[in-house]
Amino acid sequence: MDAEAQDNDGSTARDPAARRRHPLLFRVAQAKLRPRWRLSEITVTEEPEIRRAVRAAALGNAMEWFDYGIYAYLAVTLGDVFYSGASEGTRTILSLATFAVSFAVRPLGGAFFGPLGDRVGRKQVLALTMILMASATFSIGLIPSYDTIGLWAPLLLIIARLAQGFSTGGEYGGAATFIAEYAPDKRRGYYGSFLEMGTLAGYIGASGLVLVLTAGIGEDGMASWGWRIPFLIGGPLGAIGLYLRLRLEETPAFVKSEAGRATVAEVTGEAEPALGRKAEGGRAEGKQTPGELRRIMAGQRQTMMLCIALVAAYNVANYMLLTYMPTYLTEILDWPRAEQLAVVIATMVAMISVVTLVGRANDRIGRKPLLMIGMAGFFVVSAPAYILVREGAVLAVFGGMLLLGACLICLQGTMSATLPALFPTEVRYGSLAIGYNLSVAVFGGTTPAVIEGLVHVLDTPMAAAYYTMAFAVVGIVSVSLLTETAGLPLEGSPPAVATAAEAEEVVRTQRRNPL
Repeated sequence: MDAEAQDNDGSTARDPAARRRHPLLFRVAQAKLRPRWRLSEITVTEEPEIRRAVRAAALGNAMEWFDYGIYAYLAVTLGDVFYSGASEGTRTILSLATFAVSFAVRPLGGAFFGPLGDRVGRKQVLALTMILMASATFSIGLIPSYDTIGLWAPLLLIIARLAQGFSTGGEYGGAATFIAEYAPDKRRGYYGSFLEMGTLAGYIGASGLVLVLTAGIGEDGMASWGWRIPFLIGGPLGAIGLYLRLRLEETPAFVKSEAGRATVAEVTGEAEPALGRKAEGGRAEGKQTPGELRRIMAGQRQTMMLCIALVAAYNVANYMLLTYMPTYLTEILDWPRAEQLAVVIATMVAMISVVTLVGRANDRIGRKPLLMIGMAGFFVVSAPAYILVREGAVLAVFGGMLLLGACLICLQGTMSATLPALFPTEVRYGSLAIGYNLSVAVFGGTTPAVIEGLVHVLDTPMAAAYYTMAFAVVGIVSVSLLTETAGLPLEGSPPAVATAAEAEEVVRTQRRNPL
């Protein structure tokens, strides 16, 4: 058969007349290239097992973002504690810059933990990131102030933030991969939305704790010693998250991928050792090599660029609303901490109440429509929302934040199912961790500091709206280039279903193996 007669995937003839002349030949060729799934190849994960995995991943993620959120909601206070030697107007910028500096090492964390998770498993790496994050957060609560030890105070704070950033580099990519590989294909959006529920719950827990402490001991008490309490609580919470994650089983997709590699190695005679063993030459399995990173960067270059652009647009909006807005209310509108935290918490509670509905919706109508609504929404409503916020009245501020929150929840409830599906199983954790964290480091984590700087340089509080709108355009273009993945198997994995009856239905109704 002429090579021009079929596409690269072997499924569609470029010459329709050739298909009509040789229908049997084309069916045989298609069957060889894309054999039908056998029942034994389909992944069946029962509902209780899925829920246990999702709960542990989401709770662990909540505790990670509780640790991160503490700093965001104490940024002004931490500026006074650790940068008291600077002018009052500069302290907040330095504090936000310290928040951003942790993002500089997130790509390094992603490059380290991501490929490691593709080799030794998702579960082990997620446990390790939890240990590092909890330890770094706890240590911040022990650092003396600038008035006590001078420049050592901000230096130690930066070191602890770098440790947090390095550990977080392996968190989101791993947790999103973990849930995506456990979830049935038709419910990946729903279960993935619980990861973002965990993120919001972590932020709500952090802001709620700061609000309660401020109401109890006052601003002076918080500046003196109260700010340490949330950081010290992060240690025990990390231990709880570690316990939950260590109880999990490895994802079915990773186990089957490893089994496939072992089979190929056995047939070809390559030395591909099982987990926990050593390869020839004494190289420990799980040890990262430069070749692995090159393979990811070369083989996934275009997809990686799409991931970076999509994550940039998403994270600018995310950090603008959940991280910078409390600072905006304090610095620009001169709101008391209790009032600005109450409005932020109310906004996040409204978002968390509908995030799983968004997850269900993108399973039904697709990821792209929800993502496009969110991106286009930010372009349209950012300026009106900030005009409302600038009014200063509680209802106006809350209304503006709800507008932004409605757009953000369309992204949050959909992104955790979209991003893992961009990459094949064998390099999913590594590719997502590298692409996600590179984008967050350059665009997301710098958002609060960049916006604060733009507000002062341009002398307009609307700078935050314009910055968000610019990245919304990037998001719109990125979403238009996405391939719809709702309801389809992850690349490199067999179909995943929730019951044996569903597996039998897949076998009975399938047209061909879609991979």
